Amino acid sequence: MSRRLAVDVGSVRVGLAISEGSLALPMESLAADEATVSRILEIAEQKSVQVVYVGMPLNLRGDPTPSTRKCIDFARKLAESGLTVRMIDERLTTKSAQQMLQKTGKKVKESRGYIDAQAAALILDFALQSERSGYAGIALDDLNER
Repeated sequence: MSRRLAVDVGSVRVGLAISEGSLALPMESLAADEATVSRILEIAEQKSVQVVYVGMPLNLRGDPTPSTRKCIDFARKLAESGLTVRMIDERLTTKSAQQMLQKTGKKVKESRGYIDAQAAALILDFALQSERSGYAGIALDDLNER
């Protein structure tokens, strides 16, 4: 299986996770700034990534949130490089990552970067499971304007 990269886009940080076979591993968090897209493209090239999954925030009913447009725009910037970029539902991933961290006894406030990378790993894990079921997320061209 070729490598996949997942991106959890936030307003302060962007979490990354990479696949190793069928495993989704938290990688790192980047500052959300003007260099983020180019840094992700560098990582994708260095790691021979074939597909990038960008988490698409939706509310619990599956409707767009105020962050949805920002994530789609971010994904489009990545796709301009020629990478295959797909959107994947990310509902509750950050909350799940926070809960996982709390179970280990760590404080959420002190571990925000790790939470973002772990949220990306949860997005990637869902994407990898979905691929095995025949669903590979939403192509950018298939998105209705949200």
